[in-house]
Amino acid sequence: LLSADLSMEECCDKGIEWANKNRICTSLPLISESRECSMTQVQCCRSQLEKQYCSDGIEFANVREECDSHIGENSTCEAEYFKICCYCCLLGKAAQIQGQSCEPNPKIGYQCGIVFRACCLKGQEGIDVSISDDAPKKEQDQEDPYLHDGCRGGGPCSQQCRDTGSSYVCSCFVGYQLQPDGVNCEDINECITGTHSCGIGQTCVNTLGSFRCQRDTSCGTGYELTDDSRCKDIDECETGTHNCPPDFICQNTPGSFRCRPKLQCMNGFIQDALGNCIDINECLSTNMPCPAGQICINTDGSYTCQRISPSCGRGYHLNEDGTRCVDVDECSSSNQPCGEGHVCINAPGNYRCECKSGYSFDVISRTCIDINECRRYPGRLCAHKCENTPGSYYCTCTMGFKLSTDGRSCEDLNECESSPCSQECANVYGSYQCYCRRGFQLSDIDGISCEDIDECALPTGGHICSFRCINIPGSFQCTCPSTGYRLAPNARNCQDIDECVAESHNCSFNETCFNIQGGFRCLSLECPENYRKSGDTDSSKGCSIVPLIYPIPR
Repeated sequence: LLSADLSMEECCDKGIEWANKNRICTSLPLISESRECSMTQVQCCRSQLEKQYCSDGIEFANVREECDSHIGENSTCEAEYFKICCYCCLLGKAAQIQGQSCEPNPKIGYQCGIVFRACCLKGQEGIDVSISDDAPKKEQDQEDPYLHDGCRGGGPCSQQCRDTGSSYVCSCFVGYQLQPDGVNCEDINECITGTHSCGIGQTCVNTLGSFRCQRDTSCGTGYELTDDSRCKDIDECETGTHNCPPDFICQNTPGSFRCRPKLQCMNGFIQDALGNCIDINECLSTNMPCPAGQICINTDGSYTCQRISPSCGRGYHLNEDGTRCVDVDECSSSNQPCGEGHVCINAPGNYRCECKSGYSFDVISRTCIDINECRRYPGRLCAHKCENTPGSYYCTCTMGFKLSTDGRSCEDLNECESSPCSQECANVYGSYQCYCRRGFQLSDIDGISCEDIDECALPTGGHICSFRCINIPGSFQCTCPSTGYRLAPNARNCQDIDECVAESHNCSFNETCFNIQGGFRCLSLECPENYRKSGDTDSSKGCSIVPLIYPIPR
């Protein structure tokens, strides 16, 4: 038994009865404070509701041969029951039409397998089996694939069971914990373990599978404490605990009530606490009832609006609504009342003229004349030159300088950035200087271009090279005669080439080479009697005496 009065069967019957009658379980009234009875009642209601919607899904599949048009209506849990059974029935019917087995795949689930098999076998019952007498009759009753499920019917577990194939595993509902035997569940006392959520001013009271928070203090006047420790408003009008007179109607408010008179006042009146109707003065309301330009006059239960016609004095005129006088802005008119050099300043009902900045008032001509700031403050406004303008002035700089960001000072202008020189440029304060590289000289004509210096034409040009000087841009080059000489290492003098040593002569073997400046000579040497030519080289050939050879006596 779940409690002293109700059994599990009675709690379950109440849940089934509610599901059959209302087809919903969200507002299921609980018949017992026992948590176990409440869980049984809710579970049986949902199970019955699942069966009902599953039957609707099977019927829809058999009649409409589709499911999507109904599924699209909502996405509640009941619609999920409908969708699963409708889809599984369509799968069974498709298997029957294709001649496949009516035994479902266990992977599609136990509930879906039952629907699949029922819709498949129902389709086979409508087939004409008299076409062939020899056709074997398909066995209708086959072994239930979930017959050996260890958790079928709840299994050995007291609350939840999960079949693992070779064994089973027991688990408990929320608020319970598994006992050491691995089968039974015992309640968790959240008040002792400290896992409750009761706040300050509440006391934790343990219940089966859960807990409740009980309020420590009273709720106050106009409220009462409910079973779940919440403060609920007392409806004094419904309970008859109000004190409204017979001519008043009781209206409940949070924590109290109000007495409203039965007699209702007409528009334009307000009812006081005694039920009397008092006129409303609409003219005193924050939202003015009359349009602009009209005055509000209160009447009994209403009001009237009377137009105001003001007269404006000089410098004023009526606004567009004709309700009040506004200032005339004489300064905004096209005909400027002030002359050149003046600024017009509007004032309420009038205007005045003042001189603009940079002008002064001339008492003789009674006009504003320009102030020459450059002449009045010489050398104090600008660093270099001051140029006066009407009503102001501006500063300029002399050549070689540019105006600074302050508009008054001058800073040096780096003319070399614009490359004014043909070769090299050196910036100087207020100007620049061009200069040339070695071998060039600055032109006397423009002082910018660089001209080549003809070193060979200089008065000392004849002493630069020992033979001949050839001018080239920016320099010069010395040359020597084409034969017999070569340029010395100093690139200015010419050195004689010794053709005899370099063996670049054309003397014959019998001739002797003799070097001379810029060339060579071939000398022929004839030796006298009893002399012969000697020397290993052509240049050292000479005559030497021939030794006498005497016969050796025997």
